Amino acid sequence: MDNRLVDKFGRVHDYLRISVTDRCNLRCVYCMPEEGMEFEPDERIMTFEEIEAVVRVLARRGVRKLRLTGGEPLVRKRLEQLVAILSAIPGIEDIALTTNGIHLAPRAEKLREAGVTRVNISLDSLRADRFALVTRGGDIRKVLAGLEASERVGFDPIKLNVVLMKGINDDEIGDFLRMTMERPLTVRFIEYMPIGHDDDGWRSRYLPLSAVLERCAELGWTAEPTEAVYGNGPSRNYRIAGARGSFGLIHPVSDHFCQTCNRLRLTADGNIKPCLYWTDEFNVRKAIGDDEAIERLFLRALDIKPENHEMAQALAREDQSHTPTTRRMSQIGG
Repeated sequence: MDNRLVDKFGRVHDYLRISVTDRCNLRCVYCMPEEGMEFEPDERIMTFEEIEAVVRVLARRGVRKLRLTGGEPLVRKRLEQLVAILSAIPGIEDIALTTNGIHLAPRAEKLREAGVTRVNISLDSLRADRFALVTRGGDIRKVLAGLEASERVGFDPIKLNVVLMKGINDDEIGDFLRMTMERPLTVRFIEYMPIGHDDDGWRSRYLPLSAVLERCAELGWTAEPTEAVYGNGPSRNYRIAGARGSFGLIHPVSDHFCQTCNRLRLTADGNIKPCLYWTDEFNVRKAIGDDEAIERLFLRALDIKPENHEMAQALAREDQSHTPTTRRMSQIGG
């Protein structure tokens, strides 16, 4: 009997993204407003024991990969303890971390020892002043120290997530590509998404990722398609001739990758989200202690998971079949 988590479109789900907090020490322009965010009180955030209970159930249904996100996951106290708990669950083979890198350098070694195998570091500019502008106060020196610590302790692969924004960081495409030539990193350019935006402001910053390949050609570099770096999910991957690393293009808007989506999301306040973009959620906290009830909720979530998220329709101002979420990316976990 096939015990895997399969939706009605035949997509097998073996990957769970777990948001461990909705709080963050930065206020990136595409993720959170500068002020006015209301964070969940501690009692509404899932405990380590609750997260463990959910993962144990899903591991028996074929979930093998976990990614810890936020907010900023490293503002959650004793995160290394949670990693150790989850890495000990039978069936879990891989635990990744998505972080802004500010607190990563002093904790990288302990995270690696606890069971984190790979990291994604958000880095939208290589220029200190611009980085501070995009993040509303972030110190790029701490992020770069976190990157160096990640290389030192042996996270593999190490990916840099770059949200490409027209008029803000699109003139740094060449700088990021050059990093892949010099270091064994994967730089992933990500299209600006309309997550949690109740206005049209995101459109003014949206830039299709064809700009990356165009810039590569302008610089005289030959980029060839390459096999995906482990855990690279929806990214289309390229390597410049002679480069030590690679780069990827993630097109959630212009060329959605929903047909291969293998992930479910668990928000910090205990909601299962079958799709990042839509408002549908199922709260799992009330089912903790009843493994069958947890399974039923995830199966319900899979049953309503849409074939695709229709962000392209949002860009074109066309009608959509579902209601887009108003939750910010930091409240969902990305």
